[in-house]
Amino acid sequence: MSKVTRSEKPKSDNGKEATVLRRGWTTGACATAATKAALTALLTQEFPDPVTITLPKGERPAFALAKEDLSDTYASAAIIKDAGDDPDVTHGAMIVSTVRFGKKGTGICFNGGEGVGLVTKAGLPIGIDEPAINPVPRSMMSAEVLALCKEHKIEPDIEVTISVPGGEKIAERTWNPRLGIIGGISILGTTGVVHPFSCSAWIHSIMRGIDVCRANDISHALGATGSTSEDAARKFYDLPDEALLDMGDFAGGLLKYLRDNPIKNLTLAGGFAKFTKLAQGSLDLHSGRSQVDLDWLSDEAEKLELDKETADAIRSANTAMEVLEMIKDKIPIAEHIASMARATALKTLHDSPVNVEVMIFDRKGELLARVGTLEL
Repeated sequence: MSKVTRSEKPKSDNGKEATVLRRGWTTGACATAATKAALTALLTQEFPDPVTITLPKGERPAFALAKEDLSDTYASAAIIKDAGDDPDVTHGAMIVSTVRFGKKGTGICFNGGEGVGLVTKAGLPIGIDEPAINPVPRSMMSAEVLALCKEHKIEPDIEVTISVPGGEKIAERTWNPRLGIIGGISILGTTGVVHPFSCSAWIHSIMRGIDVCRANDISHALGATGSTSEDAARKFYDLPDEALLDMGDFAGGLLKYLRDNPIKNLTLAGGFAKFTKLAQGSLDLHSGRSQVDLDWLSDEAEKLELDKETADAIRSANTAMEVLEMIKDKIPIAEHIASMARATALKTLHDSPVNVEVMIFDRKGELLARVGTLEL
């Protein structure tokens, strides 16, 4: 019998191959490509079109320019975001980057232009009064700016302004206003790639991943909510590619299939917010279909003997991340949430012979909690 590979296409319920959905690019990837094109033009007087960038995992996609503008003091380039087959509200949005030379010694500075939100509340990965351009897109843009400045033998004192015409209207269809991000959308992305969000196709992909593990006698699999937790847990155990189950937000889909198709050991890895939802009993961890219940989290914190004043403050917090920062040094909240998330997983698995471990990581990939015992 030949080995099953992860590249096999998912099957639909009738056994036929499911339609392969076209992936797209994040706003962060588009902003990076626009920034590289604009800075290249500022340095050489010519726009590269298409412009190629390097994504965090090494992929090198090329982007066509939608607009370009060049003067003696600035250059501007725009790219139309293509989200592939994902129903992303920013699909078709124009992502514009305008670059200028900054004052000597100022380094790379990021500004938010029209349609890019401003952070006004704590608990987000970007500080208050900063444009909502997340850390990974900033890192991607910085890498391209540094490379170009080194090539042209100049200091990287560059101002980058990202704009999204119509972004304020688009943001009304996102969670940004609720999170305290005002005036526009966020520039997001951790890998640069938008994976099509099809529940059926994604869950079928998870099932096929489990089938691959079983066919290849892999006794320890990893289901992670995102790339940061997947990378961190994979390094912790040095797991092969075949052991990585693309769980994402579909904890229920993974656990229910494992119930009837068990693997001896399962590590679930993710962030505090996602696993708080799992601890609450939610099996779909997507932000559009489940939310962290701050009242519930406050009650759980009080069970750990958190003082009432701080417990009450949890109820009016902005995000689960803000709650974690508020109380992590006072009570073992991450371990408590990991234990309850594991309990939800075990309940969903029923009596299936799967050893479950839960690992919670922060956004830098640092381990916050590890609960459960495996038989390795």
